[in-house]
Amino acid sequence: MSVYQTTPARILELAEAGRLVDEVSAHLVATGYSVAEPERRSWRSSLPALARHLCEMGFGDLDALVEYQLPRSSHRVDVILAGAEPLSMRPAYLVVELKQWSTAERYDDAGYLLRAPWTPKPLLHPSAQVEAYCDYLVDHLERLREWPEAVHGMAYLHNATADSIPDRPQPRTFRNMLYTPDRADRFPGYLAARFSPVRDGRAAHRLLHSPVRQSSRLLETAADEVGSRTHFVLLDEQREAYELVRRAVRWADAGRCKRVVVVSGGPGTGKSAIALDLFVDLLREGRRVNHATGSKAFTRTLQLYARQRPLHPARRSDRLFKYFMNFADTRKDGLDVLICDESHRIRERTTRGDWRSSRPQVQELIDAAKVPVFLLDDHQTVRPDEVGSVDVITEAAERLGFEVDLVTLGAQFRCGGSPRYERWVRCLLGLENADPHRWTGDENFRLDLVDSPEEMESILRRLDGQGETARISAGFCWPWTLQSRNGRLAPDVRIGGWARPWNAFEEHPPPGIPSSSFWATDPGGFGQVGCIYTAQGFEYHWSGVIMGPDLVVRGGRFVTRPGELRDPKLVSRDGRVRAKNPDRLIRNTYKVLLTRGLYGTFLYSVDPETQVFLSRLIPASGRRGPVVAPGVRRTGSGRAGGADAQPQRIVGFPTENWG
Repeated sequence: MSVYQTTPARILELAEAGRLVDEVSAHLVATGYSVAEPERRSWRSSLPALARHLCEMGFGDLDALVEYQLPRSSHRVDVILAGAEPLSMRPAYLVVELKQWSTAERYDDAGYLLRAPWTPKPLLHPSAQVEAYCDYLVDHLERLREWPEAVHGMAYLHNATADSIPDRPQPRTFRNMLYTPDRADRFPGYLAARFSPVRDGRAAHRLLHSPVRQSSRLLETAADEVGSRTHFVLLDEQREAYELVRRAVRWADAGRCKRVVVVSGGPGTGKSAIALDLFVDLLREGRRVNHATGSKAFTRTLQLYARQRPLHPARRSDRLFKYFMNFADTRKDGLDVLICDESHRIRERTTRGDWRSSRPQVQELIDAAKVPVFLLDDHQTVRPDEVGSVDVITEAAERLGFEVDLVTLGAQFRCGGSPRYERWVRCLLGLENADPHRWTGDENFRLDLVDSPEEMESILRRLDGQGETARISAGFCWPWTLQSRNGRLAPDVRIGGWARPWNAFEEHPPPGIPSSSFWATDPGGFGQVGCIYTAQGFEYHWSGVIMGPDLVVRGGRFVTRPGELRDPKLVSRDGRVRAKNPDRLIRNTYKVLLTRGLYGTFLYSVDPETQVFLSRLIPASGRRGPVVAPGVRRTGSGRAGGADAQPQRIVGFPTENWG
């Protein structure tokens, strides 16, 4: 994971020499991040303010981990101070969120959202923000899970006062402390009890070299959430979206104006995590709530997981998890909340056989609940009849006279949390205003170009056999035998001497083969090739993607060839292209397929010229060595002594110290 490791004393030296901002910026750019001017201003102002304060109190030699990238995420923490307790010398950490704010006021009654004069959008309370970072670290790093009391958190607002910033939401803990200069008298005592002023590098070493907890797939975590009320840890804009929905629900209870909440973000930004957290919380409060998607595979899988961990015998999962088409006849505002995940799959109209609704489907969904919530990615539309977008939903809501809260998610949780890989994919496919470029590697994510589908399958089979889920998907460029023959699926996807079947089409496939809805989640799904409709919305640890002849390189650029498609939704039997925008749909399809993996992607093109082009972008050196989950380090024997010695649990400070 990316981090700029230094000390408060060194931060001051660099700041005085005028080099601090450039050094931190150069580090981030080298690890794949783009740096905006607001970040540079923040480093110029806030980092020296914290460093000077620490140095004045004699803590200039603490390890300061600046812009620490959270494991499996592209979110970054401003600073983590790492050292040892003064008496026990056990590791101690203080996660610091730096803010230049001078004033803010409550945006809602709960206090989790604030309003500031420099922006119209609501902002998450810094104390709630840093508390979530602490929870996330403890949840993902094995060595912190062993002693969670070692992790404290503080929002450090060096330009504010206690009266100019609303106090942190309850309950108060040592993970959501709030510092302002007029509370400075409490800070020396806290630091003296927390850290020895003498540097001890073992704490930073333990944090930076901790094994990362193996990533659970979304729906596995969702099963636990539905059954036993474990939360996803929502960070920054994710938490803002959650709190905006809770505010809209309170407004509806009070009879105030109806609000529509729209959450937009790319693959792996946590849209479904927000949806499921809201769904479970609202359901447990006794709210009338439904979760809906336009995806048969995603909805049926949610129904299956909910049945495995039922909330209540009387609550059938098929009544809770529905399709967008199910709301044409719903009574207006008949639900408290309708959570529409994968909303880019909203259709223009609801149809049932020959019947066609008189209202746009987006209006049906808005009308169905007092609080409609839409979560979507504008760049995941892959069918010609899908019209869901931020603009379409916002315009429909405003036309009906409702106000819209829009949240845009930026951080990446899939693909190892690698912003470098995410941008590489967009540039590769021509979805960004930049040319394809050479992959320079990322310790958090593995990208390999394989020489054949046989090699891809061999690698992924080995990984799948080790308990790390793996799947192969491909562009829809081969015919599809819809019915199995002699108890077997037809090997329709043929590349040279290699042939494998598509995922099952029918609801009752041969024994040992899952139906299409469960290809991505059932262990029996390995061995079949998934298409866009069974892969979209899901994730697996390792992803193999076969580029078909529908997307090839000619003259140094990717071009689409819709005539190579075999998708009946896009191309008729006589080869006529039905879609109005096939170029965009094909590129979006591969963007989805290339962003399913949590740990890595293996890529192969059936077109020789394209394969050669890709080989120039993906260095051969990145295609060597054992395949292991990026960022997961093997632990030793656990013997006592050294930087990896296991400390005892740390007892927390009394929270009254910070009011």
